[in-house]
Amino acid sequence: MKAFERIYVALDTTDVSYAVELAQKLKGLVGGMKVGKEFFTANGPQGVAAIRDVGMPVFLDLKFHDIPNTVAGAIRAAKPIAPQIINVHAQGGPEMLKQAANAGREAGIPLTIAVTILTALDQDDLDAIGINDTIEDQVVRLAKLTQDNGLDGVVCSAKEIAPIRAACGPDFKLIVPGIRPAWAAKGDQKRVMTPRDAVLAGADILVIGRPITQADDPVEAAQKIAHELEGL
Repeated sequence: MKAFERIYVALDTTDVSYAVELAQKLKGLVGGMKVGKEFFTANGPQGVAAIRDVGMPVFLDLKFHDIPNTVAGAIRAAKPIAPQIINVHAQGGPEMLKQAANAGREAGIPLTIAVTILTALDQDDLDAIGINDTIEDQVVRLAKLTQDNGLDGVVCSAKEIAPIRAACGPDFKLIVPGIRPAWAAKGDQKRVMTPRDAVLAGADILVIGRPITQADDPVEAAQKIAHELEGL
């Protein structure tokens, strides 16, 4: 994988014109764009297709979490959008994960993955919602559950890469948000790491938002991050 292909830009807008313009600028400089609930709710599949039609791979980050049949149906319904990556919540349980994996394969989606613990959460947050395990233990449990039920990988914090690798092996894909270059603000993420450190730790794909999208020059910012990853 080339250095720039590891970078997926987290889109933080509802403006289709801006999103398409950004995709055009960054095409060939990043691996893809992550499209979340805000953009999808405002613009639907047509908005996602407009980004994809530029030639920009899309990570459809809708984090499905529902009864198994509903989640499987939602993933199959994404086939016309042709996302490169789609995700669900690992806490949906074994049957939901299994049906999601099967639906992803039926829809021809290259990577169907699961979210473990959101990077905006820390140990106090887990305690508050009644999860008594450490973040690491819970993340590893959910990653193993995801792998055992046929999905391709997980979204996880860079801090949990090593234990997940130990539990799930080298071929399990790790998509890592909460990435902040040393020169960028931390923002609202609590468990963060620089791009270079994350790849050295074993991340496959880095999800990076504001350091690129809110930069004075997004192209320059993306190129700067890719340069930091070269040779890894």
